[in-house]
Amino acid sequence: MKIKRIKLFSLRVYEAVLRLLPQLAHDAELPTKDYLERVLTSENNHFFIGELDDKRIVAMLTIGTYNIPTGTKVWIEDVVVDESQRGKGFGEELMLFAIDYSKSLGTGSVSLTSRPSRIAANRLYQKLGFVQYETNVYKYLLK
Repeated sequence: MKIKRIKLFSLRVYEAVLRLLPQLAHDAELPTKDYLERVLTSENNHFFIGELDDKRIVAMLTIGTYNIPTGTKVWIEDVVVDESQRGKGFGEELMLFAIDYSKSLGTGSVSLTSRPSRIAANRLYQKLGFVQYETNVYKYLLK
């Protein structure tokens, strides 16, 4: 699998996002073309795809960054490997890439969240050295 950063909108990438996101969460809100274009061109977002030799996009993830007084925060978001390609090591390859890329952003740590029901993903994150910590995560719905 080749991992590539995507900065410009293309219909091929958009269709892959629409196919992959529901595999991450069946109730995921799918982006419009305009929204995805804004995500791709934002300086705070680093969007990556994983593609096979035949150019099929089989994985994706986003690294988001923001600066606050205590330093640069880096989050890995929307990690998904196509169901047909799971169990082949692509998730680990993608995550190792994301960790290395995050180091280049000048941060001391990288965070992510994962639903408990994503057993294989959580196992992978722990295997790679992510430490689960106790926190209260709150969400306030605005719509």
